[in-house]
Amino acid sequence: MKQILLVLILSFASATGTAQNSNDKTNMESMESKKRSLVAFFSRADENYGVGYIEKGNTHIVAEMIAAETGADMFHIETQKPYPANYSQCIEVARNEKASNARPAIKGDIRVEDYEVIYLGYPNWWGEMPMAVYTFIERHDWHGKTIVPFCTHEGSGLSGTERRIRSACEGANVLEGLAIRGTIVQTEPATARKAVDSWLEKLDL
Repeated sequence: MKQILLVLILSFASATGTAQNSNDKTNMESMESKKRSLVAFFSRADENYGVGYIEKGNTHIVAEMIAAETGADMFHIETQKPYPANYSQCIEVARNEKASNARPAIKGDIRVEDYEVIYLGYPNWWGEMPMAVYTFIERHDWHGKTIVPFCTHEGSGLSGTERRIRSACEGANVLEGLAIRGTIVQTEPATARKAVDSWLEKLDL
């Protein structure tokens, strides 16, 4: 009787161990097949159009939503010299930077070369990405990368920035971007999150 009981215990332990090993292998394969991703974004708080003074920028909030859903790392593109807190003064500086094709100095960096998918976020300033985003782009080799643009705006949408990203990031595959109103991000976060989730589901990355 004891021998039979021992055989049953050993058989159960073996089966349990095999199942555990199978689960571990499945989890490992799933982790290995998941593309390593990064959310790199420029965003500005302070006074914004339609919402007044805010503590966290519109694009920053969307970037966090994307990172939460995808498990991506995050990098905030920040200029060494802050933009004016006043909205009118800020957009005037932005317009002058666009006109001169400036490349504002930015703080820090991250190796995009270590990632396969890069979600690239920015506000739409005068129908263009902030020039600091170009500063970031031009530091890196984008060959073989998948870039997924997203922007916040107040009526201008992506304004052809997808095409400009394709030109600036030679060798990258640029996918369909997301444009979402900044006022929606600040005042209707549930609506914004639904838009982000729907977009990510379509991308199927």
